[in-house]
Order: sequence, then structure tokens, then C-alpha cells
Amino acid sequence: MSRISRRSLLTTGAAAGVLAASGLGLAAATPKAGGTLRAVLPGGRSSDTWDARKHDSLFMMAACHGAVFDCLTEIGSDGALRGELAESWTASEDGRVWTFDLRKEVQFHNGKAFAAQDVLETFALHLGQKTSPVEPLLRGVSELKAVGSHQIQFTLNAPNADFPYLLSDYHLVIYPAGYVELAMQNGIGTGLYKIEEFLPGQSFRARRVSNHYKGERAGYFEALHFVNLADPSARLNALLEGDAEVAGQIAPAHARQTVTHKGLALQNLAGNQHYSFAIGGHLDAQQADAVRRAVKYGLDRPAFVQSSLRGFGQVGWDTPIGPANPYFSDQSDLVRYDPERARLLLKNAGIERLSLGVSPQSLRDFAPVLETFGAQLAQLGLHVEIVENTLAASLHFAAGRATEDWAMSTYLAKGGIWNRAAWQDRQADELLSAARSEMDAQKRQGLYGELQHLVQRDGSLVVPAFANHLQATSDKIGTPKTIGAHYALDNARFAERWWRA
Repeated sequence: MSRISRRSLLTTGAAAGVLAASGLGLAAATPKAGGTLRAVLPGGRSSDTWDARKHDSLFMMAACHGAVFDCLTEIGSDGALRGELAESWTASEDGRVWTFDLRKEVQFHNGKAFAAQDVLETFALHLGQKTSPVEPLLRGVSELKAVGSHQIQFTLNAPNADFPYLLSDYHLVIYPAGYVELAMQNGIGTGLYKIEEFLPGQSFRARRVSNHYKGERAGYFEALHFVNLADPSARLNALLEGDAEVAGQIAPAHARQTVTHKGLALQNLAGNQHYSFAIGGHLDAQQADAVRRAVKYGLDRPAFVQSSLRGFGQVGWDTPIGPANPYFSDQSDLVRYDPERARLLLKNAGIERLSLGVSPQSLRDFAPVLETFGAQLAQLGLHVEIVENTLAASLHFAAGRATEDWAMSTYLAKGGIWNRAAWQDRQADELLSAARSEMDAQKRQGLYGELQHLVQRDGSLVVPAFANHLQATSDKIGTPKTIGAHYALDNARFAERWWRA
């Protein structure tokens, strides 16, 4: 597992270093240029567009920020932060003012030259816009301005040691100024691949851009062909039958079959993706707290990992901060398996039934997880009814995030779009703010440890397991020595990092 690296982000405790793009990860073999990448991925919808604010699936992540568009920064395969459209950046001594130097001689697919104004118009879609999923991440930005044709400056309300990491979020792809709406309709980016055909919910075809600013060190395929397949069995069959060379999100039940099949390779990578159970809806505060605590005590977590994930994962401890985060704190001693206490909590609250809301995709993709979850709760005397909407509670599959602040701001902070239970806690907010602003690594670690302790004890989430990334390739695909596990398929950037063997 590659933990997220801070070494390329902060060169001093005051975040005053100048950072530059450092290229891509070292390859296990010399990459070959040419050929078509054929991949089967889940998550595509008939309503999909190139408006990244609406993206939350592997299909659109891989096509959008992994092929057609670029962000200001990117997380490399090794977990280190690198410049993408931003060439370098500096921070003030207090970590409040961040100045980014943008790349020159970059063009959008419509021929427009990339400049600072493109960043300003793109970020206007998110700053102060509650409809944007990254608005909570950018809430600390008090000002964004151009200080040159290829230089921008963010001023923050408070220091944020990890701020450049946030700019790699897949919702923050850069659109051309003056053509933002058109770019969101037609897919006009600065990425290595230009769209040839896009059928929402079905398929995506693109061709390599010539004379790209990344040169010959990325984007080895001549063309891409992604097909959307929702059924995990269908994705595996496409690989077995030679209709694709890459399959995303292999089901744990299929993983061992993939390993033993000649000509196929399984990538089994530990990261921060996890299952989370959130209490909300029509339960009152007392009932919600009772159910939450009962589930925390009543889940047999090792059995959950073995049964639902076939062992391809590890036990979770009720926070979205995961084992790939550098300040992850293994606080397993705080969560005791105590089914008798769980039964008593439910009995005293008078709760015997619970409606559990899941998405249609989760009903299809994660049936073993739902079955294990329901069976374990039934042993506590809590009957779970699976429904396709969120009523009293919900179960979700989440990708996790690269930094602790990012994870907490996304899943548990006030206003976070995936804070399903709308959980709020003044002490947690204060700890998160203090940790975000602390430039001393040792002090930050202590603050994040305290925050994880609080969230584990009082938070609205139950995280029983972190699930490994399971994905498969044929022997016709070559990959770097290190493969990113921030998101699936090399941080959803396999189209630019892999090649035909």
C-alpha cells in the first residue's frame, strides 16, 4: 500500500517551498506507444455529461479527469502530489496565501490557449456554490485572483497545509473561459485524449492528442474505447472472452477465478475505499444514537471482511480516514465487539426494525455486503429491510480521500455533500480546523488522532471495513511498477499511465 506522501508538498514546516511537476512513476518496463485500450467499467448513466460536478462513478472519472480533462494538480501513482496544469506553487509562511504558476503553451482541444482566466471561470462554478460537491472543500477560500496571465493566487481564511491536494479533486477539471457551457456539453479539455464519440451510459471513444504538453511520457495508447457494464459478471466475461483488456471493480467473489486464469492478472490494492453505514431520516436523536451505538458494538468486523469481501480488505474503525492516510490512527481498542450490549441498547430504545436505503447500483454490485450486514444485525434482534431510497439509515460504498482533512470535510463536516446523516459536532469542527491549520507534522498527527477518537466514539458513521481495489488486466497491458490506489484503476488515470505490452 502506498501511503499519501507529504514530502513533495511541504518542504518546510511553514510550507514555503517551491514545488514543480516531477513526472510520472517509474515503469516496470519500457512503455510502448500505440494501440487501443479497451476497458469495461461500471457507473455510466444515460444522464451523464462532461459537467464534472455531477460525476461520482468510475466510468466518468476515468473518461473525464483521467483522459479528456486536466486538473491543476494530480496525485501520482506513488501517492505524491505533482503539478498538472499548475507547473509549480509557493505558500506564504503562515500557509494562507498560495500562488500557482500555470503551464504555458497548453491548448484546449478547440485550439484555445490555456491561461489564468480559465481557472477563474472554472472555479466560479464551485466557490460559494452549494450545488457543487466540492464547495465544502473550497469554503476556506476568501479570494481567488489572477496575478499574471499564467499565475493565480488563492487567499485562505485560515492556514491549510494540504491545500494543493484539494485541487486534484476529479470535480475540479479545468474548462476553457468563454466556452464553459459548451465544454461541459461536448468535452473540450486539455487532456491527452480528444473525444471521438460519447454515448452517455453506454460507451466512450477518444484519440491521442498530438504535441501534448505532457510529451511522450504519458498517454501511450493511440485510442481509447470504454464500455459501461454495470454487472460485475459481465465485466469479468468481457475480459475472459477477449472483448476488453482491462476490467474495473472486480467482485470479491470473482477475484480468485481471475488469479487462476491464464493470461489475466488481478490487481489487489489496499486503499481508503470503504463501506459506511449512516443513521438519519425519521429516527429521533435518541433512537439514532441507540442504533448507531448498537451497530458499532454488534458488528463482528473480522467476520464481515471475510464473508462480504472474501478477505480482500481490512477491518474499519468508524472513521473515513483510512489506512492509506499518513495520519491514520488504528484505534481498534476503542471498538469492542459486544453483541449483548448491542441487544440491550436496541431493546431499551424499542427498535426492532430498520429500513436501510441503498442505491440501485449497490443493490446489484454489493449484494454480499448487504447480506452480511443484514444477517449480523438480525442476530442482534434488528430486522433490516433493504429499500432503494434513504429512510432511517443508509449504506454506501465510498472511495475515501487522499488527506485527512479532505476525508472529514467530505463525509462528516457540516455541509459535506456525503455527510448523509447531516452530523454536526462543535468539538469535531474545532479539531478539524486546528489540524488543517497546523504546519508542524507531529502536532497535526496528534490532532488528527484526537479527531479520529472523537468521531469513532460519537460520529454518525459506522465503517466496518476498508475494501481493497480489485481490478484485472490481460497480459496485453503493461503497467508501471507502482499503481495508485487513491481511486480505482491507478487513481482513475490508467488511460494515461498504462500501455500495450
